[in-house]
Amino acid sequence: MYKYNQVNNITGWFVFFIASLTYVLTAEQTASFWDPGEFIAVAYKLQVPHPPGAPFFLLIYRMFGFFAFGDGLQVAFWMNIGSALFSGFTILFLFWTITMLGRKLLQIPIGAETQGQIVSLMGAGIVGSLAYAFSDSFWFSAVEAEVYAMSSFFTALVIWAFLKWDIIEDPKKENQYMVFIAYLVGLSIGVHLLNLVTLPALALVVYFKKYKQPSLKGGIIAFLLGGVTLVIINNIIIPGLPATAGSIEIFFVNSLSLPFGSGIIFFVLLFICGLVWAIMYSLNQGKVILNTVLLCLTFIMIGYGSYALIVIRANAEPVINENDPKDIISFVSYLKREQYGYRPLLHGQYFTAEVIDQTEGAPVYAKGKDKYEIVDYQLQSIYDPSKTTILPRIYSTQERHKQLYRSKLGLSEGQEPTFADNLYFMFTHQLGHMYWRYFMWNFSGRESDYSDAPYLTLVDTISTNFPDYIKENKGHNQYYMLPLILGLIGIFFQAKHDPKSFWLTLMLFLMMGVVLVLYLNSPPVEPRERDYIYVGSFYAFAIWIGFGVLAIVEQLKKLNKNVVTAAVLATLIALPVPAIMAFENWNDHDRTGRYFSVDAARNFLASCAPNAILFTGGDNDTFPLWYVQEVEGFRTDVRVIVLSYFDTDWYVTQMERPVNESAALDFTLGFDNYKKGTNDVLYVTDRGLESLPLKEYLKLLANNSELLKLTSNYSGNLYTVPARVLSLDVDLEKVSELGIIPSQFEDLAISRLNIRIKGNYITKGSLMLLDLIATNDWKRPIYFNNTSLATIGFDVSDHVVMEGLTYRLLPIQKPDNQEELVNTDLAFYNVTEEFSYRGMDDPDNYFDDEFRRFTSNHRSVLNSITIALMEEDEMDRARTIQQLSLDKFPHEAIPYDLASGQSVPLLFELGMEDAALDIINEMSERSIQLLDFYEETNRAMDREASISVEMLRYFIPLLRERGFTEKATELQNEFDRLFGSGSSAPRLNRR
Repeated sequence: MYKYNQVNNITGWFVFFIASLTYVLTAEQTASFWDPGEFIAVAYKLQVPHPPGAPFFLLIYRMFGFFAFGDGLQVAFWMNIGSALFSGFTILFLFWTITMLGRKLLQIPIGAETQGQIVSLMGAGIVGSLAYAFSDSFWFSAVEAEVYAMSSFFTALVIWAFLKWDIIEDPKKENQYMVFIAYLVGLSIGVHLLNLVTLPALALVVYFKKYKQPSLKGGIIAFLLGGVTLVIINNIIIPGLPATAGSIEIFFVNSLSLPFGSGIIFFVLLFICGLVWAIMYSLNQGKVILNTVLLCLTFIMIGYGSYALIVIRANAEPVINENDPKDIISFVSYLKREQYGYRPLLHGQYFTAEVIDQTEGAPVYAKGKDKYEIVDYQLQSIYDPSKTTILPRIYSTQERHKQLYRSKLGLSEGQEPTFADNLYFMFTHQLGHMYWRYFMWNFSGRESDYSDAPYLTLVDTISTNFPDYIKENKGHNQYYMLPLILGLIGIFFQAKHDPKSFWLTLMLFLMMGVVLVLYLNSPPVEPRERDYIYVGSFYAFAIWIGFGVLAIVEQLKKLNKNVVTAAVLATLIALPVPAIMAFENWNDHDRTGRYFSVDAARNFLASCAPNAILFTGGDNDTFPLWYVQEVEGFRTDVRVIVLSYFDTDWYVTQMERPVNESAALDFTLGFDNYKKGTNDVLYVTDRGLESLPLKEYLKLLANNSELLKLTSNYSGNLYTVPARVLSLDVDLEKVSELGIIPSQFEDLAISRLNIRIKGNYITKGSLMLLDLIATNDWKRPIYFNNTSLATIGFDVSDHVVMEGLTYRLLPIQKPDNQEELVNTDLAFYNVTEEFSYRGMDDPDNYFDDEFRRFTSNHRSVLNSITIALMEEDEMDRARTIQQLSLDKFPHEAIPYDLASGQSVPLLFELGMEDAALDIINEMSERSIQLLDFYEETNRAMDREASISVEMLRYFIPLLRERGFTEKATELQNEFDRLFGSGSSAPRLNRR
């Protein structure tokens, strides 16, 4: 007969094998969208990622990259395997956590386990851990190289280690184990800070062990002390110690005229000597608790020491070096994530509050030639006190956010929000939409993988007649609320039989869920779904799912006194819960066969001429490009510039040095003109000038001309742009020698480029872009993607030519009667010969919302090329482009979208009627089903519904024009049924 520990270990490793095998089989084979592209690139070459960094993650994943044995195309896969294995270990420690807490629940003395109790605990561990293993959010992070898999591993390990500490009886070993836990916490800082959120809850483990007669007051005090520990690590150790070192460094260098680094050396020596002295004092005086605390601090610092990697690598000036934290001042800013701004937590403004004053706060330093210089001051905005509140939830003053607040709260323009509105937003959006919806996705069901998709309940599953486009969506996952029900049973069972552990589990659940929601204080819209943030809370709920099995055993024992039989039956009854989750989630978590996140990046780069400069926008415009350049070595001659980063001095400086095969960029303005605090914003002023020569303006600005200065109360200098239009003279003879203007556009060449500023100011990024355009003087090709072209602070849309997925800036003027200019020969060659579309025609592959968006972008580009070819009477090549779009992005793999609908008249014009009618039939059927569904469920009009309405309106006259009157009449009748005869506006419930 095996002993309990043997059975527990063997079963745990069996669960680890199932989970790890699942993740390995479904792991992404390349870099995913969003942050994995960045993390893989920076881990591969140990570069510097976005703040606050993840140095220990980079070190470990670099080792996983070694398994590629030098094959750049395999690096991403092996790093993804790293996440799969860390996630498998998370499930292993969850299993052991459930069985350890289960022992306490069943009050089983060590060594006195019966066979029935062993089977019961193993069943609980298997069901609970596998339910979490196959849960939506955790599985999502388990198959991509992101920090959340490794962070979950450390969270699971620390929780398990505390529970292991709880059963150690030898005080000496207790203290040793506590030091080990502290080391784990220190290491986890170099991955993600989620681990720290567990500390207040885990303080209860210590309290319940040390105080045999616990009280509510004592529990609260213990919880608060855990919170103090969290604050000490998160606010004092992590940013506070480097900040203190920075202050001493500034004093030593600026006041004592000592060399750079002297203050840091002094602080480090003082801190180490002080810590050593304190440890020796605790030993000599026999102060065990003090000694343990000091050793824990020491090992937290040792783990935290992985952050030295960030400073070391920043000084090596790698290609990706975000924020350039090479000195103590920039390193502290990096740790504090200052670039992301501030969200008020306990007190702050409503979104309607106006700034009534601004005061200069603490000075902002930067490293100069021989001392640290004040480059700016932290501005403190003072808001109208009548429009501030405690616990501010509706605080963002961004115009888009203001509109969304009003929409969600039902406030008319000019109407002031109340504290009740503030709480309503907190409960409905932050706690409801941004947490409860995610929780129910994981344990009740998910309607689809479309953005803002609701969760499914048992009532929805039984009574709702979902349209085909939802039922066929691979993200349509129905669990029939079984995981939720089993977890609720476990909650009540643990609360009844083991109140102490119940409070521990509950606090873990709340701290990593509700409390985290309140702390993050999310705005009314996010770039993507954020469910992966709250996996720690779902981890705690999975413990209760395991205890649900123990509750069923307890009930079955009343029918069958044989505990082994009851335990086996309970496990068999509950095992379908994780089995259903695995079955439902497999097809939308299996990422094999997907490459378009990387292929789209390759297509952007392939759209550029040699030695090009390419401006990009957001994360998905940029991170995959970094990956394919830094890891796969593709088109490293192209200089990729993130437009938003161009607002920072460190990024512009990095552009002035050669990178890979890309030469350095030239600017007219020097560092003193774009350093932090200088020319951050330049306001447009009316000086009566129609236009101002751009090169002359840059010379004036470079010389800090008094003519450009703006009078203000600001302590520094503010400069202006004295004309809304900046002109750039073009040497057409030189341009002709360069041969950069396509022959088809030679008659559109212009001798002066007039660049109109869009708003009332330009930022430093726009200024430096103008400088680059002027100084480059057409020597290197400058490209924009569609995002950056739309977001720059001035308008050059009349001077760009599409060459694929990118738009090249050229000295030409687009005619007013033409929507866009396309270099048809080059664009045709790029999309047919240079672009990659791997796996996009396979219906078995899973493509989520982000893939659909990038597919729509490609379809739209192919439409634009088709139109341009048709205008040149190149009908055969136009048909080739449309056929390529249909072949590479078939409806069966990627459903037809708005761009597909817009291709219908092109297909008719090209004689491809069957394809045109197929798109109309598929899209109109889906539109009618969607609108019927929204009507039946009283769902608010959203983007999908609006597109459906517009497509029906678009198709009806088009069909009549082409002679398909029967189909046109059919769709008109459906439209009239939905919106009323002669109606042009939807009568569905609008938001």
